[in-house]
Amino acid sequence: MLLYLDAADPSPLHEQLVGGIRRAIAEGRCRPGDRLPPAKDLAEQLDVNANTVLRALRQLRDEGLLEFRRGRGISVTDAAPAHAAVARAAAELDALARQHGYSRAELMSLIERLP
Repeated sequence: MLLYLDAADPSPLHEQLVGGIRRAIAEGRCRPGDRLPPAKDLAEQLDVNANTVLRALRQLRDEGLLEFRRGRGISVTDAAPAHAAVARAAAELDALARQHGYSRAELMSLIERLP
């Protein structure tokens, strides 16, 4: 899995890593059952602290995209593709709404009023 972090990006490093892994799942570069490299290895590859990587991996685990198993490492869950598809559709909807002059708050209000 090829990931990189942008030092010029103002967002926190763990959020950049979460986004990169989500994108890899959404694009099919990481499929259900695929194992991720150990956090220590990812930290070395990205030249960041291992705790930064662990924070990102825990967030993705809490979202249901990754599964931690003792002795087996970290792998992509079966639910990940469906989650990725919904996340991709939400991002597309947000972009469409902005093109038509809606703010994110207005879009959220429209969604909340759906039957």
